[in-house]
Amino acid sequence: MLAKIFITVLQFVSMFYLTVVLLRFLLQLARADFYNPISQFVVKATNAPLRPLRRVIPGIGGVDGASLVLAVLVSALFFTLLWVASGYSIMQLNPVALLAWSGVYVLDLIINIYFWSVLAVVIISWVAPQSDHPAIALVAQITEPVMRPVRNIVPPLGGLDLSPIFVFLILNVLRVVVDHLGAAVGMPV
Repeated sequence: MLAKIFITVLQFVSMFYLTVVLLRFLLQLARADFYNPISQFVVKATNAPLRPLRRVIPGIGGVDGASLVLAVLVSALFFTLLWVASGYSIMQLNPVALLAWSGVYVLDLIINIYFWSVLAVVIISWVAPQSDHPAIALVAQITEPVMRPVRNIVPPLGGLDLSPIFVFLILNVLRVVVDHLGAAVGMPV
């Protein structure tokens, strides 16, 4: 019973912090407004572990490699603790498999963040199209790099933007690919 409670708490805490780290990566990728209060929280929550990583791993072309490495490290720590909490010896854990699981987990979480962000933008555009809440602005900024290429291919039809439908289709295809990658590397979760 205690192991199950520990695993549940571990999953919640690791998923939350991993999401914050990936939001830092996605905010920099989208060149979002870092004066937004939510962006400020993300920066403060991730600054301490990212500072030493940035000395070793520089950003290349606007892509923050240190944030991705931190996400993989947090994910690897999660899988290691999950492995030990499940009753296995840490000596039985294959480091290559651990890195593969972590990479697949991070890719899956990025796809989920984009999926829910695009869904939120669509719903907000129906419910409160003129809202200026900081969270709404941030979600719109995060999804713009994914939506813009599709909008360039699929123009609005009579004022109706169909690009989210195609983005959902692409994200679901990517989710299937990542699920198969996870199965191929024997991912436990």
